[in-house]
Amino acid sequence: MAGQETRRDNQTMTEILEQHSIISALFFMSSLFLGKMVNFISYSVMKERIISRQQWDLNICCGKTGAGKINADIIRHAQIPNFVLIDDIYQLPFVDRQFKKVLCSHTIEHVEQPELFFRELCRVGESVTIVLPPLWDLFAAFNFLEHKWIFLTMRKTHHSLPGYLPLPFAGHVHRYLGQRFKA
Repeated sequence: MAGQETRRDNQTMTEILEQHSIISALFFMSSLFLGKMVNFISYSVMKERIISRQQWDLNICCGKTGAGKINADIIRHAQIPNFVLIDDIYQLPFVDRQFKKVLCSHTIEHVEQPELFFRELCRVGESVTIVLPPLWDLFAAFNFLEHKWIFLTMRKTHHSLPGYLPLPFAGHVHRYLGQRFKA
């Protein structure tokens, strides 16, 4: 009898563990889905609204987005109108206050020296808007494969540089695997 009870207890424990594994997997998958949906809303929907809200004189580090009268980047990603290739983001090839409205979207979290880059943006622009991944967009804010910094903000747009910290493990990942996106 004792052997049968032990077997039944083991069987019950196995069933509980299997159910727990299924519940854990479902929770993990739903968390991934929710995270990707939040990231899509943050990066695609909200970013597009910010970009289309007004006319930008300079869209710096434009990527594939031709949202400015002048669009500049360190790499030509696509056929972007009025494109200027930039050699050094810390010494932009523009005169002081050349632009009234400057947009820098999803770039400053990639750069080596955010404060120096932001100062350079302020030198060439009268009004600078930076778009960042907010903390509520966990997929973007904690993307250590691409980002160097985590910005301590719940907002996407800023006219001054918010507080930031080195993204944990990003330096190690970039050193050993390379950074997926370099600014």
